[in-house]
Amino acid sequence: MKKKYYSAAFALILSLALVLTGCGSSGSSSNSDANKTLVFGRGADTTSLDPAVVTDGESFRISQNIFETLVSYDYKNQSTKIKPGLAESWKISDDGKTYTFTLRKGVKFSDGSAFNADAVVYNFDRWMNGKASGKFAYFPSMFGGYKGDNSLIIDRVKAQNATTVVFTLKRPSAPFLQNLAMSPFAISSPKAIKKYGDKYGQSAGVGTGPYVFKSWKKNNTITLTKNKNYWQKGLPKLDSIIFKVIPDNSARLNALKNGEIDLMDGLNPSDIDGIKGNKDFHVYYRPPMNVAYLGFNVTKKPFDNKKVRQALNMAVDKEALNKAFYNGQAEPAKNPMPPVLLGFAKDLKDYPYDLKAAKKLLAEAGYPNGFTTTLYTMSNPRDYMPQPAKTAEAIQATFGKIGVKVKIENVEWSSYIEKLQKGGAPMYLMGWIGDNGDPDNFLYTLLDKDSVGTNNLSFYKNDELHKIFTQAQSETDNAKRAALYVKAQEIIHEDAPWVPLEYAKAALVGKSTISGFAPSPTGTEPLSDVTVK
Repeated sequence: MKKKYYSAAFALILSLALVLTGCGSSGSSSNSDANKTLVFGRGADTTSLDPAVVTDGESFRISQNIFETLVSYDYKNQSTKIKPGLAESWKISDDGKTYTFTLRKGVKFSDGSAFNADAVVYNFDRWMNGKASGKFAYFPSMFGGYKGDNSLIIDRVKAQNATTVVFTLKRPSAPFLQNLAMSPFAISSPKAIKKYGDKYGQSAGVGTGPYVFKSWKKNNTITLTKNKNYWQKGLPKLDSIIFKVIPDNSARLNALKNGEIDLMDGLNPSDIDGIKGNKDFHVYYRPPMNVAYLGFNVTKKPFDNKKVRQALNMAVDKEALNKAFYNGQAEPAKNPMPPVLLGFAKDLKDYPYDLKAAKKLLAEAGYPNGFTTTLYTMSNPRDYMPQPAKTAEAIQATFGKIGVKVKIENVEWSSYIEKLQKGGAPMYLMGWIGDNGDPDNFLYTLLDKDSVGTNNLSFYKNDELHKIFTQAQSETDNAKRAALYVKAQEIIHEDAPWVPLEYAKAALVGKSTISGFAPSPTGTEPLSDVTVK
């Protein structure tokens, strides 16, 4: 009897407390001012907490909030314009080969160790010496290789003193600062890397950023909490962020409507109009900087035959894909990079959708009756591809009309990238969200021989193209750079290692109680300025 009375009294006190603090019954909307939490719904889990070893946006979504880079993008204005980061200023030599960075004083990693020039050198030495493991996938894609490779553009990184670090390049690099601002080149705590060793990316992520890693429930949630010693005063504005995995776009939207999450990406294009009229929600758009594509592993038969690849380019109905899966809001793609970037080949004519011509070209390639192959696709939606499974089925149907029989294999996201990097897929659906606003980040990163097995998932190599990319990287005149990239796109178009599919208009939606959120064109953004009422 006494026990029941105590429980009832406690329940009454608790209910009064909830009313007084403005708490609700479910979801993150129940947060009081004393505990501001944002729940972000997303389509897939992170693969590692170490930004240096990943290439996927779901991992960078986390690292953006734990780590920081030497220079940053202008996230507040949704721009890839370069701004100071952990480096408060920098000087570039007249020959474009020496970059001297002055670092911020008094910054610490969340484990209490000091951020300084030695920490910067440690991180770059770690990445540059990663050839044996090959696990720092982005580094060779952006800087030309590892130590010992002639194509590596960084000659050395040296600490001049505690707050000054000097980068010496082998040759000028036009996108160098843009590359340094990318998430994979965020600075980790050397102390933490040494402590955790090979388990660093699965057990911890220790940076100088606004939030600190707290917990990870695989394929469910990752929780970050406020870095109370963050160097930027007044930030972050939230006490914690929970990133929750909900693979299906529609289920994620239902979770938002039910108050289980506050913000989500991957809004189905067909759902946008219904959300726009609802005062409780706000639709956000990412500045467009992406491409969805169908890729071929050019080392595998019959995709080692250029005519086969060209034929399949003519067997994809991009307009139909746009209408069916993007609600007509995407732009059919013809080049491997979006129109917003420098050097986009606007005058290049796309392969027409022509099944008769495609079948004829297949016959010329030695496949008059077609062939049988497997198309791999990710199991979860991405900004550039809202419905990958249905997209695969649509391509399967049109390819069948020219005698190409396609089996579809759906693979879970964290395993999917690894499979493609190992060359395990003869044909695959993929996409790319630009990291830094430079054409080099699309063309060189995705299609150069330096990037084979990392971001070049088609294993495509062209020596002439490599020379053009190298020249374009060293060219500081934008008009000349643009002309080089147009030439590169013409070569890629002819070789057809891909079928560029769509340039998507990616939408996110959040509760109207959210403020300070500005989607980045790079696909992920720090959430330090975000608040939830």
